Amino acid sequence: MYDIIVVGAGPAGLTAALYARRAERSVLVLEKSTFGGQMTYSPKIENYPTVVSASGNELADKMVEQVLAQGAEIDMDTVTALEKTAAGFKVIGENATYEAKSVILALGAKHRMLGLEGEAALVGNGISFCAVCDGAFYKDRTVAVIGGGNSALQEAILLSEGCGKVYVIQNLPEFTGETKLVNILRAKDNVEFIMNTTVKELVGKEELSAIVLRSEGGAERTLKLDGMFIAIGLSPCNTPFEALAPLNKYGYFDTDETCKTATDGLFVAGDCRSKTVRQISTAIADGSAAAIAACRFLEENA
Repeated sequence: MYDIIVVGAGPAGLTAALYARRAERSVLVLEKSTFGGQMTYSPKIENYPTVVSASGNELADKMVEQVLAQGAEIDMDTVTALEKTAAGFKVIGENATYEAKSVILALGAKHRMLGLEGEAALVGNGISFCAVCDGAFYKDRTVAVIGGGNSALQEAILLSEGCGKVYVIQNLPEFTGETKLVNILRAKDNVEFIMNTTVKELVGKEELSAIVLRSEGGAERTLKLDGMFIAIGLSPCNTPFEALAPLNKYGYFDTDETCKTATDGLFVAGDCRSKTVRQISTAIADGSAAAIAACRFLEENA
């Protein structure tokens, strides 16, 4: 039985493992797909303290290396269920079942995609999800924001401050975001709204060069772009664990910065929990907070 099992090897999960090992706790990290989480989609990260510039994969590799050097175990498995036991928790994966006295869920959240051919290959090569992270790479260039909610409008506002041209493309006749944000964008000379329109096709195999748009009436046109930001929401994968850690109406774990859940010994960290800012830095903060709380729980229940 491990002291702590961390589910998810993004920045939050890896930081949690690091802090737990520094406290000399036995730690197993379980990851179902990609070490590093969403940051591996970023070709260049320039807002991480002490790192002037690095790709998401480079940063992830350094985090994994550091965690392994501290003695944490890492395994690939998809966790499908979590059960509370008298001794702690039973973590059920597709490959095996594990036991721990405490569990930290750092499941992250996936960006919703458009579902177009070649889309995944162009992420990081013209397709982005975060203007804070990648907007500076498109200074004085032409970009499009796909979506019409608050997140999309806020992305467009940020991009409009540095980009030469920003198209905001919405599949409805009106934006679903706040009117105040719409008015801010409407007042900008370099922003253009394209309503009742969807993206039909992506142009470019190695790098995005244009998109094909289809209007509600069926008319099509090609729009040349340097970059496209998809802002149609995030999709957390928390449902299998909601019996032990309640979710809010958006599907995120309903916890604050203490990272504690309603179940003793169970903690959550990173993009999977309710929060206002989802960045590498905030995920790392969650990871450290969750690990410290888990270690304190173990001490109090020794």
